[in-house]
Amino acid sequence: MLCFLKHRRVLFRILLTELLQRYVPLAITISTEKARSEFIIAPILAEFKLQFKDQMSLFSGFELNIDKTKGLNGRCDYILSKSKEQLTLSAPVLILVEAKNDKIIGGIPQCIAEMIAARLYNEQRHQAIDAIYGVVTTGSLWRFLKLVNNTAYVDIIEYPLQELDKILGILTEIVTA
Repeated sequence: MLCFLKHRRVLFRILLTELLQRYVPLAITISTEKARSEFIIAPILAEFKLQFKDQMSLFSGFELNIDKTKGLNGRCDYILSKSKEQLTLSAPVLILVEAKNDKIIGGIPQCIAEMIAARLYNEQRHQAIDAIYGVVTTGSLWRFLKLVNNTAYVDIIEYPLQELDKILGILTEIVTA
């Protein structure tokens, strides 16, 4: 069984790499946030979700309206949940924010706000999770965040798409932790 799972992961990486080799040049050439979302980010997350189909769910453009007075409302770019239930959001664990104007740093405050909203969403539904994770990405660069209690940690490393194995490894650690 272990050999089968290893073979499946290798096949997944090969298929995803081939897909990105076809789509990334188009996304880079079009050079809009929407193109990067559709041709880089969405394929990575969709294939990642399919790899972990029984362990997680993926949401795109989900309204997370927690507290308008605190600015904790709005549409999240992407959410990964530890629940396999795909019809309704339950137990969000990772929030992904697309960087505006290709500036990772500018997306960090928005990501932290959405991570706080996700934590409160979980608490309101009695599904508290120790840590909520975040990602700010341009599609070409990925930067990870972690929220524990009221402290946000921002990884000092920005992972380029060429390090897809590291990016997928971090996502895997988040989902399987």
